[in-house]
Amino acid sequence: MHEHAVCAMGRALLHQMRLPGKTMKQVTVTTYRQDPYYPRVVRAVATILARSDEVAPVDVLLEMGNLTPKHHEAWSRGRVPYLERVFAGSLSKANRILRLIGFHVHDLNMLPRRTVYHQWGQGHNRVLRFSKSGNQNVEEAYATHDVWNQSQEKKRHVIAQSMPERRDDA
Repeated sequence: MHEHAVCAMGRALLHQMRLPGKTMKQVTVTTYRQDPYYPRVVRAVATILARSDEVAPVDVLLEMGNLTPKHHEAWSRGRVPYLERVFAGSLSKANRILRLIGFHVHDLNMLPRRTVYHQWGQGHNRVLRFSKSGNQNVEEAYATHDVWNQSQEKKRHVIAQSMPERRDDA
């Protein structure tokens, strides 16, 4: 159930054929709430809001488990050329999660703030890269932090609505 393709350099690539009904549809403003990753994004954002007024995509990826603290530190210290290299999952999954974060923080009326990430350590002023492609839109999506600008009461309500209910009988 595999199909071969040839890349521009002449090497054979192996591609899995998608099963009928199992294709991932494009994340759009009308469909994003039905996306299978959406509940995880909502919980991750709520967890971050519980401790901070700022949500960064990198923090969401850490919270969701798609990025480990060890890999994040390696990237931050410049030992990894771009963040997507250590992302747990496909690049299409990473882009899908970024779009879901964008839609969700927009729904929460959070204010976007562009941030520049620099390599950690003394004497380093290198700007860090997020994607292999270096595509400006992808880089901006990763580097945009969203800031909570509403009442703390509303924030508590959003967090309470987003977190799964606890079961004490387990």
